[in-house]
Amino acid sequence: MESYHHKAIKSFSISGEIYDDSEIIRLRDEYSRVLHTGMRISGYVPRLDILEDFTIEYEEATLIFKFKLTIYGSYIGKKKSEWVMGLNSTAPVYTQRSKSSELLRDPASP
Repeated sequence: MESYHHKAIKSFSISGEIYDDSEIIRLRDEYSRVLHTGMRISGYVPRLDILEDFTIEYEEATLIFKFKLTIYGSYIGKKKSEWVMGLNSTAPVYTQRSKSSELLRDPASP
């Protein structure tokens, strides 16, 4: 079994401005999805044992919220990244198989 405990960790970040405080939660979630997608395309998956880092600062003069979101990940390969939700300190956490792949499976096979 391959150990992921000491695999190199890379940070993926996005920063910008939010103009309406009622949109902070929704946009944080959206930007998180964007980063996760970019990571997977590159063959990386998030490290589940390291929390996402989201910082926000309100600039009173401009009435703008500046933010930065950073997610930490490790490289496992482009094919594996499709089936792994993330890595905990020692092992991958696999995603649930899609319904379409289950439907294509022979019902007689286990």
